[in-house]
Amino acid sequence: MNLGPSIIPVARSSDIEAEAQRQSDMNQNTPMVQGLASHTRHRWEMMREHFRDELEDRLIDCLRARNMEYDPNKLAEIREHGGSEIFMGIVSAKCRTATAWLRDTLLGQGNDKPWSLSATPIPEVPPDVAATMQNIMRENLLAYYQSGNTPPTQDELKELASGMKDTAMRAMKFEAEKRVERMEKKMEDQMTEGGYTKALFEFTNDIATFPYAIMKGPTPRKRKTMKYVDGGLGVVEVIRDEWERVDPFKFYWCPWGDDIQNMPVIEVHHLTREDVENMIGVEGYDEASVRSLLVDFGAGGMNWLDEEHQEYEDVTSVDMDEASSDVVAAIQLWDTIPGDLLLDWGLSEEEIPDPQKSYPCEVWMVKNTVIRAVLNYDPLGRKPYYVTSFEKVPGRLDGNGVSDLCMDAQNMCNAAARALANNMGISSGPQVGVNISRLPPGEDITQMHPWKIWQFQASDYNDSSPPMTFFQPNSNAAELLGVFDKFMVLADEVSGIPKYMTGSHVPGAGRTSSGLSMLMSNAGKSIKQVISNIDFDVLRPMLERQYQRNLRYADDPDLIGDVQILARGAMSLVVKETEAVRKNEFLRLVLESPVAQQIVGLPGTAELMRDMAGNLNTNVDRLVPSREDDQKQQEIAQQQAMMMQQMQAQAAQENLQEDGTPQGGRQENLVSPRPNGQ
Repeated sequence: MNLGPSIIPVARSSDIEAEAQRQSDMNQNTPMVQGLASHTRHRWEMMREHFRDELEDRLIDCLRARNMEYDPNKLAEIREHGGSEIFMGIVSAKCRTATAWLRDTLLGQGNDKPWSLSATPIPEVPPDVAATMQNIMRENLLAYYQSGNTPPTQDELKELASGMKDTAMRAMKFEAEKRVERMEKKMEDQMTEGGYTKALFEFTNDIATFPYAIMKGPTPRKRKTMKYVDGGLGVVEVIRDEWERVDPFKFYWCPWGDDIQNMPVIEVHHLTREDVENMIGVEGYDEASVRSLLVDFGAGGMNWLDEEHQEYEDVTSVDMDEASSDVVAAIQLWDTIPGDLLLDWGLSEEEIPDPQKSYPCEVWMVKNTVIRAVLNYDPLGRKPYYVTSFEKVPGRLDGNGVSDLCMDAQNMCNAAARALANNMGISSGPQVGVNISRLPPGEDITQMHPWKIWQFQASDYNDSSPPMTFFQPNSNAAELLGVFDKFMVLADEVSGIPKYMTGSHVPGAGRTSSGLSMLMSNAGKSIKQVISNIDFDVLRPMLERQYQRNLRYADDPDLIGDVQILARGAMSLVVKETEAVRKNEFLRLVLESPVAQQIVGLPGTAELMRDMAGNLNTNVDRLVPSREDDQKQQEIAQQQAMMMQQMQAQAAQENLQEDGTPQGGRQENLVSPRPNGQ
């Protein structure tokens, strides 16, 4: 039956855009959004002013020093007086050395990674595991009575309970260690997939270059990836935790405080169209405002934050005017807002139970449009930022980087190098004075070469002075080189990064291997302090946060355990090589001593070899059996030993007579057979 042509209503794109704009305008005009926008704008203006006054010039100077560039005003002065524009990259060399030193320690793989998880001394296990262990203790006590043992005395009961408790504690610790090992591998996998290595690689460059460096994460983001779905490879969207380095030029904080978790902060983002599109459908974002933003994308005027960063654009060769149609500038505010303000702005009493308390919030804003306003998803209200410095300054969030420490030494070396280059050029040959009144017309005095014939004419004023005078300017190269070397040594001292760390020749004690080892050990003390800053301010809180996220959202109950985070970057500098030597010595003792083998046993030897093989670039399970295999092999060995004992006992029983003597008769056992048939 023909129902006639079907009519499918299709909305025009202009209607969809108009509806999105109308809905966005309606949302933006609510009291809550208007209040958030005003509060965010106030915070931004205050932090921007603080950044301009205290930090921006320092950051730019550090970046120029790292890039071996003069300040434009300084370069203009140099060119005004003429001469060399040579730039000695002392800061750049020190930063490269410090960065390589840090990466060598912090970017290890496998057992060499600068962090680990460990069960606490008295671990707490999940309730189901604790109940199982209590049942085991109860069964052991019941078996004790069923064996016919007499009721124990009070002292015997305490001793029995103490032994059972020790057994339960060992079982709990073993169970906690297994769960910790699983969690550590899961976290390592998450960090590898989430860009942690790349973020830390860039972070080490920032901490050497700038007065502070910032890491961010874990931040959940929606990403597309390839996975097997319904038997085939397909594209799926997943939420995964990611880590990233934050540009110091795009991070702002309030003038007070020295703890990033106790002050408002703002991060500036430059979003591409794809970034904005990925916000659609994500919880917390105002979809109507996001779609309205897409309508205006590329219309110009969206990079309203970059007007103040002209000098930054000059030093980084970034032209935001050309990218105005490709990116949009947004600010992300992390702040705590009083509950009464949130209630006045329209939030419910269920969301804000106590108006006298402050609540951590996250707000995204593009110009005056709020596209995201949510309460901080972290249960403790923590911000996903971690800030530290190469050299920390008490009471300040910003400290000193290698560029700050070496800046004065580099300026003096640059001045000495420019003077040296100018002096070498002037003193490289004779200077000539010419009495032009004695030269004939057309004589070229700018060219000088061997065997040149000069023409002179008589003086009209009876001038007896020579028509041409040669003199040699003095060379000050030795003095200038002395000044340069002095400030090079000073750069080593103030930065704590001596030049022999890059392989340069060291006179004196550094001529021998032991002397050089002693010098490098002393130099390592300064870098250990830097790594301690990273351990305490970045790695430990970041890993704790990721561990707690896994406990909250993981669907694997075997990952739950009582652990502590061990960020051992600074310690690894000292004990890494020494620990490897001690392990080798102990393994050699176990393999060469039969007594040690009996004490340690096969499982202990396998555990030690498994730990040693972890540093090899291979699959450990192919070299050394796993712990489960060790237990199976031990059970099989015990069963085989019991079977051998039973067989030997049975064979001995079969060889006995009725009276218990060996078969063959009493005389045969008493009289030995005569040799040679006698």
